[in-house]
Amino acid sequence: MAVAVTDVLSDLLQPSLRIVLCGTAAGTTSAAERAYYAHRQNKFWTILHETRLTPERLQPQQYRDLLQHGIGLTDLVKVAAGMDRATLPKLTAAERSRLSGVMTTFRPRFLAFTSKTAGQKFFDGKRDYGEQRDLIGDTRVWILPSTSGAANGSWQPEVWHQFANEVRAAG
Repeated sequence: MAVAVTDVLSDLLQPSLRIVLCGTAAGTTSAAERAYYAHRQNKFWTILHETRLTPERLQPQQYRDLLQHGIGLTDLVKVAAGMDRATLPKLTAAERSRLSGVMTTFRPRFLAFTSKTAGQKFFDGKRDYGEQRDLIGDTRVWILPSTSGAANGSWQPEVWHQFANEVRAAG
């Protein structure tokens, strides 16, 4: 008998989004709290407010409020939780296809991977931070530095600011 596998965190998606932010997989704290970017050391909610992508600093349990700001959330891996290196040894074609399908269905203006690992795993190769040459349909794709406290050594908020400026410039 097959066991039904459920998503650790449900996607937060709807039509007419400006942005979909995509992580690698829910972290263990996020899985336990049932809220995206829930670890207290994660800079996600602070940088969204600092870049003016949200008018106030939201708390992880308010993640559904992002829809009011035209922002959706998803992860590459929906059925596992943990650190990138433990969760994502190799991304499957089905996981890539699922995300591409989400983008072509919802057609946000931007997809932004919230870590270099997520972007490189999706594209199956080395990539730098910033806007990528690849589109998914009409969706522009960015790779942003991870907001995880575990990635403090590679934190570059200026890339998040560049992204936010491009989002605003696109209207």
